Amino acid sequence: MVTMSNESTSTADREIVISRLINAPRELVYEAWTDPRHMVHWYGPNGFTSTITECDVRVGGVMRMMMHGPDGTDYPNKMTYLEVVPPERIVCEYGAGDEPDPGDFLQTVTFEDAGGKTQVTMRALFATAAARDMVVEKYGAIEGGNQTLARLDEYVSKL
Repeated sequence: MVTMSNESTSTADREIVISRLINAPRELVYEAWTDPRHMVHWYGPNGFTSTITECDVRVGGVMRMMMHGPDGTDYPNKMTYLEVVPPERIVCEYGAGDEPDPGDFLQTVTFEDAGGKTQVTMRALFATAAARDMVVEKYGAIEGGNQTLARLDEYVSKL
């Protein structure tokens, strides 16, 4: 579980916010985000593939996925859902597995109707600025997030 500091009211130094206007209706984008039959086709940065072993998108439910990097490295992912409001918002604790890790974060994904298109915003909130900086530097989190949303856009445009 990600524990948040109360030392500051601003969280900007602990956040990564990535947004993209997706050329598809909100309900379709939400479905692509929550259905493992769709997710395996687009989730992750360029060159990555994913294997989903558990998917229970409801409050208290869990998704477990292994992201396979283009270099053969496997990256375990676990999302524990805290809030699910179809087709508007998903909030989850996002980490590498069952044990707490400094790179764990609270993820909020919003899906805003934009007249037949969908504004998707991913907000990752880390416990500390150092944890945020680590995932940016070590894993390329900002570029990877932008690539992930681009892959989602490309995928849903073909549906």
